[in-house]
Amino acid sequence: MEKVVVVLSGGMDSATLLYHMIHLGHEVRAISINYGQRHARELRAAAELSRLAKVEHVLADLTAITPLLGNNSLSGREIAVPEGHYADETMKLTVVPNRNMILLAVATAWAVSLKYDAVAYGAHTGDHTIYPDCRPEFAEALDKAVQLCDWHKVRLLRPFVDMDKGQVAKLGHSLGVPFHLTWTCYKGGEKHCGKCGSCNERREAFANAGVAQGPPR
Repeated sequence: MEKVVVVLSGGMDSATLLYHMIHLGHEVRAISINYGQRHARELRAAAELSRLAKVEHVLADLTAITPLLGNNSLSGREIAVPEGHYADETMKLTVVPNRNMILLAVATAWAVSLKYDAVAYGAHTGDHTIYPDCRPEFAEALDKAVQLCDWHKVRLLRPFVDMDKGQVAKLGHSLGVPFHLTWTCYKGGEKHCGKCGSCNERREAFANAGVAQGPPR
């Protein structure tokens, strides 16, 4: 058994990661980051998932850095969230500069202070082509960095790095993840829009896995 901090966005991938770490018998705490994302609804989902899983959950407020993240459709408000299936150019509009390094650095600081063994995040193969901070080489480099950042060594776990989103959905289904509580939509509403690239990817992941997601909120 290890002690693991899970980076929990509130989406289907990180929810599956949370349940996967618990299933493996690890002692788990969860952290979510408010970086000014327009889809802050996901943070409520993360809190609810943590409560249901009976793990400690903390929310780190990094909204002071939002102006430093540039003009993108997630942390900015001037660019609309693209609808339909993502192509390279439209998906780039959803890139928040260096987001994963920022999130993982905060999670690592907490893990070090707790004397935990690892930080886990849910990057998968579907993220690799467009999000530079989801690539295996990024994760490998950051794993080396977090092991050097303090006298207490912490590792970076990325168990889904060779899986696609459909495989993640299938694993989550087998673990009993309450997918109907998760939040995927990048738009800032109270219900999934069903039109943005994230909603499309979510729907296709469950279809490819052949499992039901439950009624999305």
